[in-house]
Amino acid sequence: MARRLLKNSKSTMRIDDLANADALPTLSAMLRFAGQRHRIIAHNIANVSTPDFRPKDVSIKDFQRELGSAIDKRRKSFGGTRGDLNIRQTRELRRDARGDLKLVPREAGRNVLFHDRNNRDLERLMQDLVENASAHRFASDMIRSRFDLLRTAISERV
Repeated sequence: MARRLLKNSKSTMRIDDLANADALPTLSAMLRFAGQRHRIIAHNIANVSTPDFRPKDVSIKDFQRELGSAIDKRRKSFGGTRGDLNIRQTRELRRDARGDLKLVPREAGRNVLFHDRNNRDLERLMQDLVENASAHRFASDMIRSRFDLLRTAISERV
């Protein structure tokens, strides 16, 4: 199905070329990152009163740096805004058997250790949750608007 062709008056383009065009791969990577990080943050919140629990997280800055590097490589390799976006693996970003990125969280040791040996900061966790949800919503809204534009173009409506 991905090999179906879209025809217009000047050229022929495959659907998988549209899926790897412009900002879609970047937005998709952001959406996957935010979704997986949301599970990590929710796990931390669920265990906020568990003795000996140490919250885990991944570095947003490291992900942003790797994403930016992958965008730069794509621009150099493909001469613009089309082509695969290959984010390299790091300590916190791994690829599974299908090639999808998976987050590997590490202990977030930025809090005060309590008497029950729990390292918690509920306010910080809630702030992380809100910021992450905002990033997820932004990426999903942008992807939705891109697909709405494609749907309108394919149906030849104005």
